[in-house]
Amino acid sequence: MVGDIFEVEGGHKLSGTIVPQGAKNEALQIISAVLLTKEKITISNIPNILDVMLQIDLLRGLGVEVVQISEDTYAFNAKNIDIAYCSSPEYLQKAKKIRGSVMLIGPMLGRLGKAFIPKPGGDKIGRRRLDTHFLGFEKLGASFEYDSEKGNYYIDSSHMKGGYILMDEISVTGTANILMAAVLTQGTTTIYNAACEPYLQQLCRMLNDMGAKISGVGSNLLTIEGVETLSGTEHRMLPDMIEIGSFIGLAAMTQSEITIKDCRIDQLGNILPIISRMGVKFDIIGDDIHVPAQESYEIQSFIDGSIMTIYDAPWPGFTPDLMSIMVVLATQAKGSVLIHQKMFESRLFFVDKLIDMGAQIILCDPHRATVIGMDRKFQLRGIEMTSPDIRAGVALLIAALSAKGTSIINNVHQIDRGYQNIDTRLNALGAVIRRK
Repeated sequence: MVGDIFEVEGGHKLSGTIVPQGAKNEALQIISAVLLTKEKITISNIPNILDVMLQIDLLRGLGVEVVQISEDTYAFNAKNIDIAYCSSPEYLQKAKKIRGSVMLIGPMLGRLGKAFIPKPGGDKIGRRRLDTHFLGFEKLGASFEYDSEKGNYYIDSSHMKGGYILMDEISVTGTANILMAAVLTQGTTTIYNAACEPYLQQLCRMLNDMGAKISGVGSNLLTIEGVETLSGTEHRMLPDMIEIGSFIGLAAMTQSEITIKDCRIDQLGNILPIISRMGVKFDIIGDDIHVPAQESYEIQSFIDGSIMTIYDAPWPGFTPDLMSIMVVLATQAKGSVLIHQKMFESRLFFVDKLIDMGAQIILCDPHRATVIGMDRKFQLRGIEMTSPDIRAGVALLIAALSAKGTSIINNVHQIDRGYQNIDTRLNALGAVIRRK
């Protein structure tokens, strides 16, 4: 694939200001929600990344009128939906490419009464079951069929009505999907053990602006009173918290001074406190984060002196999407840390590349890795490697930028799926990344 390789010169110090893109994980939900109304919805701060553009392309195929107003702002009008397109070979092929396609089910059920979707793709980071979605739809009265040979799902919601749902896991996409189906379903729906990430809160606020009746926003107990129709609205997406955390890690690893603008500090949860535990210093100036150049940073220990453990958990726990960055950040820190990736069993398998670069990491099992920080006494060395998924890909890119010599990263379309023009933006700070 042309342009699917990064040649990275390591060892350059970066400096300057960077603005995080709009949030990928919010975009896939918000964009899907335009199917819930016949009126125009305008969304700004949409990131120009592969997964989001593929999702917009799916909407176009369904008959949604899409107008790009500016670089990051689009207007959507879903007054005419071609549900038959869902069974076309073109739709099936496109929908299989991204996991975000599953987010179209809830809006289709709520407004159109049925949905048809293939088993979605996405990162290969372990089991990412869809049972939670379908169990929720079933509790509302929907029925579904799964063709195991073709890997296709068909769901009928003609008998759906509001009901009580106890989520069997705290699933962000599952909560969002059931929520979007429930807002146009007659009766009252209660979702307990609901996810409450900022991106899901954003979806709730947007739907309420459209005329939905959702209460409990920000908690794990959502109550939805079904309405007959929803209207249009305007919505601005949050900055991507994963990019923000990645840029802080990049600054620390490369001993660079970087300012990250417009971060919505109030929506970052415990990301900044956890990064502080890694010894990284930063200043909050208004809504910006300034990371000074640091010769060294020391991992804290627990009060009793035991080794620091960082683990992921559903919000307000630490996001799993930044665990790969924590692994890389620890390699050049002073001290050791146990990284416990609880939510996905394959996300730590990229550490073999870091070990090849000279990092001291013990992969305990698919979920845990102990990183022994080298305190910059031994610089990582450039190697040739392959990006296995979005988050590991950026972690490897950060490692390469801090390494001695040149690294080759293959399969960088995985990075492009989640990070907008990352090579161009980092080169503007002084990085040397050549796309081939």
